[in-house]
Amino acid sequence: MVAWARVVVAWPKTVLAVAVLFALACGLFAAGLQQRVSAAGFTAPGMESSEVDSWVKAQLGPQNPDVVAVYTAPEGQTLADIGPKVQQAIGTIHPALLNRPVESYWNSPRSQFLRSKDGRQAVAIVFAAGDDNHRIAVYPELAKSLRVPGVETKLTGYSALADAISNQSRHDLVVAESISIPLTAIVLVLVFGGVVAAALPVAVGSLAVVGALGAVGVLSRFTEVSVFAMNVVSLLGLGLAIDYGLFIVGRFREELGEGRSVEEAVTRTLSTAGRTVLFSALLLVCAFAGTLVFPLAVLRSLGFGAIAAVVLAAVLSVSALPAALTLLGPRISKWSWRADAFERSEARAQRFWGRVVTGVMRRPGIVAIAVGAILLVLATPLAGVRLGDIDQTALPKGNETRVAVEELSANFPAANSGATILLRESDGSAPPTAAIGTALREIGGVPGVLQALSLETRDNTAIIHASLAAPDRSPKAQEIVQGIRALRINGLELRVGGESAATVDSVHSMLTRMPLMIVVMVAVTLLMLAVAFRSIVLPVKAVLMAFLSLTATFGILTWIFDRGHLAGALGVSVGPLSAGMVVLIIAVVFGLSTDYEVFLLSRMVEAHNAGADTEESVRTGTVRTARIITAAATLLVLITGAFTLSPLTPMRFLGLGMVIALIIDATLVRMLLVPALVKLMGPANWWTPGRRTATPGPVVQVQETGQPIGADSGAAALTK
Repeated sequence: MVAWARVVVAWPKTVLAVAVLFALACGLFAAGLQQRVSAAGFTAPGMESSEVDSWVKAQLGPQNPDVVAVYTAPEGQTLADIGPKVQQAIGTIHPALLNRPVESYWNSPRSQFLRSKDGRQAVAIVFAAGDDNHRIAVYPELAKSLRVPGVETKLTGYSALADAISNQSRHDLVVAESISIPLTAIVLVLVFGGVVAAALPVAVGSLAVVGALGAVGVLSRFTEVSVFAMNVVSLLGLGLAIDYGLFIVGRFREELGEGRSVEEAVTRTLSTAGRTVLFSALLLVCAFAGTLVFPLAVLRSLGFGAIAAVVLAAVLSVSALPAALTLLGPRISKWSWRADAFERSEARAQRFWGRVVTGVMRRPGIVAIAVGAILLVLATPLAGVRLGDIDQTALPKGNETRVAVEELSANFPAANSGATILLRESDGSAPPTAAIGTALREIGGVPGVLQALSLETRDNTAIIHASLAAPDRSPKAQEIVQGIRALRINGLELRVGGESAATVDSVHSMLTRMPLMIVVMVAVTLLMLAVAFRSIVLPVKAVLMAFLSLTATFGILTWIFDRGHLAGALGVSVGPLSAGMVVLIIAVVFGLSTDYEVFLLSRMVEAHNAGADTEESVRTGTVRTARIITAAATLLVLITGAFTLSPLTPMRFLGLGMVIALIIDATLVRMLLVPALVKLMGPANWWTPGRRTATPGPVVQVQETGQPIGADSGAAALTK
């Protein structure tokens, strides 16, 4: 970093221009990204449901409707009256968009299943041509043709639900950014006491988002990328760049305040805070790399997007930002309401946190037990937590698509995807008629199965369709599918597909891969922290603190989203936690927890290597970083909190989860529990196998060298 600092100081205009042009050039690839991202990707390939659905589709065509239109006859009219209008509208659909002709109440041999009991509603079922992404992409054109003037029309189905969630997600991204960016700018002005210093992190954050979206645009040309990746890129790119900017600008002003020249201040900032930023980014990349172990395209794309955002935020923070600081120099304090506003607020913060850490040092055992007990109590609702997937309840109550799903399930269960069952003899031969009859009775007897019908037998395999008394993908439908799969019929092999079965398999896939993700994150984090801090105890403690934050966070989320407490006030749907969002929050919170831990511990290690004992190292590290960490967490709360304004339950889950995790981590854990534990462990903090831990002696002379030595902390060289 010292060598890089020399480059930045020598050619600041060139470095700044190259960094900005690089980010903007990356951003060019974001053109048309909204049309290329996918609302699909929730199906786990290679699972039972996907294999069943692929086989049935090859034999009979698709069985899961893309769009189901629910038509309600106006007062004084009957279904027969509106039939010609509906049929005329359906006839305008271009045949190339369809896998097979539209089936409706007015043209189907099973019309009795496509009409409500009161005779006022009927449905039309549409199977679109193409793969998942194409079927979702053509939904707006299908919807335009299916809506009949003068007839109340509600649209649902796989493509309709995916389109509704995708459009709402894009809208929410714009709203979140329009709210969070001005608020973060205001908070930064208050933190730095001036407009110029506050503007730099925001500018770097905006460039990071543009560049990261471009990186996602490149990825979308080669692999499937989820629409939610755009939200993650925006959230992390802006939030982390501003966080990193806080640490870089704060350290630069600190160095200037100690009387160093601009060149010296930039060099020391990059060799300390800059190095920590890169190390923190590497930890976050490793955390998000854990999402790549999942087979679901949506999770992999979230990981790719997050990694792109982290890398761009870190690279710009150690290139464009220090170059701008070199050019500005003391003018970083321009447009401040007081020349010493930053210094005065820093002094106040250090006095406050000095009193806090002094209190912790006096009673470290009591503080550690009290905070640990609070976090464990918060985690208790996790017992018995349920995991699910995104379904119609992701949409707000009253949304047309959600209402249509509910009406469809109540009045037209045969129009749902239901469950498709393949039946064959254990030796691969075709099942006899008697065996098929036995299977139909057994399947029909599963609680929640309304009716089981044998469609036909092909390639030695009987195809059975089961109508379910629950909406596709809902928790109840998943229970019914598991009940069907639990059947054991002598001599028969039974395999289940359909949308609800796909959800069961997706959740199962995430649960089985989650331990591998955690092992990858923990192993890499422990190794990197051990190398950076030359300690075994500090990395282990950092990982344990991260998981303590996670369990407390998910305990609160379970209490709200799964148990239903405060759900009405927060406007969220009660049900199982979205497994995909759980994976994402684990990666983000684990990464940010170790991120803040690195910033805190790096200053403690720096003080310790400069000759301070454990207690003084804790005091120095906490006091020097508390204000910046608190400000960084506050800014991330504002950025992520804006997503809680989304009416989509998954977005509120993500936003609220981040807010809770940041508050817990930046206050209870980082500022109270960590200092208490470091104090309690004393010299053991610095222990490494094969190295003798010595108590630092008094510092006789400090010689500034302008470069980090010793334990790579960026501390000044010591001569005694």
